[in-house]
Amino acid sequence: MKKKLIIFSVLLFICFFFFFSLFQNDRLIKYDKKISLMKTNINLYENQEQQIIFISICNKKERSSIFKGTGKTINSALNDANKKVKKFIKENKYDAQWVKIDLVTSKKNIKYDDLSKEIYFSRHEFFRYGLAFDSDFNLALLETELNGAKIYEYDNGGIDLKYLNLYLKKAGRTNETISELPTDYIIFGTNSVFCDENNNVYSLSNSGYDVGRRNVDILDDLYVKTILEDSTEFLKSQIKEDGSFVYGMYPRFDNNIKSYNIVRHTSTIWSLICAYRIQKDEQLKKDIENTIEYMLNEIVYKDENTAYLYEKDLNEIKLGGCGMAIIVLTEYMDVFKNTKYLDVCNALGNGIITMFDKKTGKYFHTLNRDFSKKDEFRIIYYDGEATFALSRLYGLTKEQKWLNMAEIAVKRFIKENYEQYKDHWIAYSLNEITKYVDKEEYYAFALKNVQDNLKVIYERDTTYHTYSELLMATFEVYDRMKERNISIEYEKEFDLDFFLKTIYYRFNHMLNGYFFPEYAMYMKNPEKILHSFFVRHDGFRVRIDDNQHNIDGYYQYYKNYEKLKFYGM
Repeated sequence: MKKKLIIFSVLLFICFFFFFSLFQNDRLIKYDKKISLMKTNINLYENQEQQIIFISICNKKERSSIFKGTGKTINSALNDANKKVKKFIKENKYDAQWVKIDLVTSKKNIKYDDLSKEIYFSRHEFFRYGLAFDSDFNLALLETELNGAKIYEYDNGGIDLKYLNLYLKKAGRTNETISELPTDYIIFGTNSVFCDENNNVYSLSNSGYDVGRRNVDILDDLYVKTILEDSTEFLKSQIKEDGSFVYGMYPRFDNNIKSYNIVRHTSTIWSLICAYRIQKDEQLKKDIENTIEYMLNEIVYKDENTAYLYEKDLNEIKLGGCGMAIIVLTEYMDVFKNTKYLDVCNALGNGIITMFDKKTGKYFHTLNRDFSKKDEFRIIYYDGEATFALSRLYGLTKEQKWLNMAEIAVKRFIKENYEQYKDHWIAYSLNEITKYVDKEEYYAFALKNVQDNLKVIYERDTTYHTYSELLMATFEVYDRMKERNISIEYEKEFDLDFFLKTIYYRFNHMLNGYFFPEYAMYMKNPEKILHSFFVRHDGFRVRIDDNQHNIDGYYQYYKNYEKLKFYGM
């Protein structure tokens, strides 16, 4: 019996070892296939004395591991890096879902003082070069590593030695840590190729603001639909059981943002409803209703006909919150063809009226919880949100008082040159009111609101997401004007060609703030933030409203794509 048990144990061990070896070999086979696919896609430069290649591998669950290879030829450098990667995969039983190859194609020697200045003046995490700390590249990091681990220090310019060594230690590269920064460096650029978990291979941009991001040949409606579907899945994953959202995070070190903002909660619901228009998903409908219920629990009543959205963390009522609640609830009722929230919308509209001066067209921006006045002005956006909401209420009820209030506000916007604020909510309010009122001054102001800001919008380095909404809301105004055959004097000053060019450029540029896997793989928890939108200049911040504004903008681009092409985009 004892002998049989020993034999059985030995056989069991052999079987286990056999299947373990197969599993290990499977990991290496999958990795080798990715490398062979990528090899044919990378631009080869043999004109340097030494070829330098970095291979980044990521299992989606943790920040990428990076391995450097050198040699006289591309193949020898690739083989050198490959040996290190395969050793790592075997020793750590690592599943390389994403693989990226970076080939060094340009180098520049630089002193620390000059480097610090370049980093400082780049601002916004826009210094997009890798860095070698010695002439032999013994210690060298990719741009994505340096920005992803906060090693480039933008506030004062330079390298953060603390974050550098922390990154190296956590990456298991303790032998590369340094006690002081050198005086001489090499900054370098790369040509890069990325392979995803499905063995799709993408060449990545190597210049401008698009560095390190996959090239997109044509940003058409089908491509944008995929972006919308994936980013909506991310947003759905942020909904908690009680209907609130995970408010936001800083993905470099996977730190959640602890505060909450009911106005941003509310506006985020709007983007989910827009996404539903495309997906018609039953679970998404449940998610929308869950988040609406959370919002409704934050509405307070002054009397049975007057209500406000209450920001409990600040113990105050915001005009913009009341406006957003109406916008969301009217959008819901339009999509699902019911009048479920009509009474609460009317009560919120009455709340806005209590904060509105009918003689001047001015809004009062915040109240205390006891409905007493707090701040006359808080932020310019509240004016447009409230006016958009009043116009929406008219569209829902056809009750004249809502349209009258909205028109008084719009006339004030025109009189006080609100185009100076580059405000997307003003564009939304003009887009809504011109559905019901054909006044030349309204169309002219709507076009002026974008025309006066087109150059700034086109040249903006950050992926400032609300510009996309400003552009698309204005496009809908322009299209309405043309469909109704309305002629206005201001059209002579309106640059349609540059307007359309700016729309296409901005929506391409905004992809630089989207967590494609080739960006996400250099953050602490890649799969957590995959397909979300981020704000690079605020530490790659991912917040619900960052995703909301992007989704709203791309949704409008998607639904208007054929019209944009018709006009010549």
